[in-house]
Amino acid sequence: MTAPLLETRNLTIQFGGLVALNDVSLSLNHSEVLCIIGPNGAGKSTLFNLISGIYQPTRGSVHLEGRDITGKQAHRIAERGIARTFQSSRLFNDLTLLDNVLIGMHTQTRAGVLDALLRPRKAKAELDQAAERAGDLLHDISPELYARRHSLAGALPQADRRRLEIARALASEPKIIMLDEPSSGMDDRDTDALMADVRRVMAERPGLSFLIIEHDMRLVAALPDRVAVIDYGRKIADGDFAEVRLMPRVQEAYLGQKAAAHA
Repeated sequence: MTAPLLETRNLTIQFGGLVALNDVSLSLNHSEVLCIIGPNGAGKSTLFNLISGIYQPTRGSVHLEGRDITGKQAHRIAERGIARTFQSSRLFNDLTLLDNVLIGMHTQTRAGVLDALLRPRKAKAELDQAAERAGDLLHDISPELYARRHSLAGALPQADRRRLEIARALASEPKIIMLDEPSSGMDDRDTDALMADVRRVMAERPGLSFLIIEHDMRLVAALPDRVAVIDYGRKIADGDFAEVRLMPRVQEAYLGQKAAAHA
């Protein structure tokens, strides 16, 4: 049996007397989409912060391709292949679309300050190659974004900001992309386009996986291979959405009878 790409084991974090996440174990396989759902304050973003190294767990562990990455600094975890977006946009609004994607390549580029000073030709060649690849990534995500690659990111509408964030995440050549509320602020048309973007990106990059926090039940019902439900910091369900949505505890915690029947 193939080992999971990502695995959390009994992951727990406590802030003072508050246990924000309690004994959460889950796995993510290669070429899989796993959605994390649950009510506000359930611990979903805390889970992302633990996996990506922003928080350190009180106990438990995180494993990537069988290697324990618990306690690693966030930039080290990014270098090992985990990229993420945040619920609120972290784009550099005063930089161009192309520059935002280039920043996402920092784990892949090798030229540093000394190279720029002592070997400027080498540094320029690497930057030119990176700029070309950044343009290709933008074009892959959206030809419209590529056409606007020299425009400022701050002028983008919400749906295109999300696309740019995905392009920037892809720039680090990750094994896993974690999306925190990617459809927030989108209408149904934009959400459908987002799902198409994720499917296309995965089809073009065998082995890439997505871990997604989401509230939009249309997306949760249609996109992921599996769904995990967190409530009060504990995982209460994990499986196919068609089955998970019918569990009484899940309906009580998050979906509600009406929403579950509609999904």
